[in-house]
Amino acid sequence: MYSIRTDLAVEARELYKGREIPGVRVDEKHLEGIKVTKVKILNEEGEKAMGKPVGDYITIEAPGLIERDLDLEEEVAKVLADIIKEIANLTENTQVLVVGLGNWNVTPDALGPRVVSNIVVTRHLKEYAPQQFGDEIRSVSAISPGVLGITGIETAEILKGVVDRIKPDLIITIDALASRRLERLSTTIQISNTGISPGSGIGNRRLSITEQSLGIPVIAIGVPTVVDAVTIANDTIEYLTEELLKHTKEESPFYEVLKNMSQQEKYSLIQEVLTPYVHNLVVTPKEIDLLVRNIASIISRGINLALQPGLTEREMNQLLH
Repeated sequence: MYSIRTDLAVEARELYKGREIPGVRVDEKHLEGIKVTKVKILNEEGEKAMGKPVGDYITIEAPGLIERDLDLEEEVAKVLADIIKEIANLTENTQVLVVGLGNWNVTPDALGPRVVSNIVVTRHLKEYAPQQFGDEIRSVSAISPGVLGITGIETAEILKGVVDRIKPDLIITIDALASRRLERLSTTIQISNTGISPGSGIGNRRLSITEQSLGIPVIAIGVPTVVDAVTIANDTIEYLTEELLKHTKEESPFYEVLKNMSQQEKYSLIQEVLTPYVHNLVVTPKEIDLLVRNIASIISRGINLALQPGLTEREMNQLLH
C-alpha cells in the first residue's frame, strides 16, 4: 500500500476497503458507545500487506469521549484495563516499567508524560516498606525520558540503560500517534504487543522500542493527536470528486482523469503539489490541550486498574497525592 501517514492498524486495514487481507485476521466487538477492533497480523504476508510487525493491534474507538461523557470515560478505562491484562499475561510478581514517550513542551506530543504523572508507582514501596504493603501492590516504576531534541540521547538508549539496571519484566509505553481521520483524534486508543518506533507516523523514525531491542516484552499504548495535512487534502478531494460525479450528468475530462487515477497516484500528486508550501505539516485540533488532558486521565486510570487490582480507589488516590 502507499504511504498514508497513520500509526493505526485499523486504518491500514481500512485502506483495503473491505477486501480480505492475506495473513491478517480481524475481530470486532461492540459495547455501548465503544467499538473494540482486534487486528491480528499472523505472518510475513500480513506484515507486508499492513506495513506493521506480526502481532496484535487492539483499537478502542469511543467517539463520545469528545463530549466529556464521564460514564463513558470510566467504561473506556475499564475496557483498556481488561485488554492490558489480557495481552500482558500479568502475575502478582510481574515488575512493570511504564514509559511516557514524547515531548512535554509540545501539547500534541505530551500524552506520554501526562499519563506517567498519574501512574501509581510502587517499586520504592515494595523495596523499602514491604511489611506495610505486602502483596497488595505490584511493583511499578515510571519514567518520562523526553525526546532526542531535549536530551541528545535516543529514547531507546535511555530505556536500555534503565532496563539493564532495574530489570523489569514488562514495559508499557504511551505515545501520541498520527491518524488519517480527524474524528479519531483523542477518541481512539490503540494497544499492541509489538513495541513502537517513536515518531514513525509523522515520518520521523527513531530507534525502535521492542522486545528485540530491550530483551523484555513491550506493550505500546497510543492515541492519535495529529493528522497529516496531505492526507486531509487527499481525502477531501476524493470525497469532492465522488460527490461531483454523482451530480454531474456529463463527465468532464478533469473528472474522468481523477476517477481513473489510483489512490496512490492521487496521494502522490497532492503530496508533490503541497510539499513546497506546507512541507511536512501535521494538523491538530485547537482544543488539543483539553483533549490530551482528558484522554491521558483515562489511560492512566486504565493502567492503574490493570496493574494494581489489589488497591481501592481511595488507596490509589493516597499513593498518587
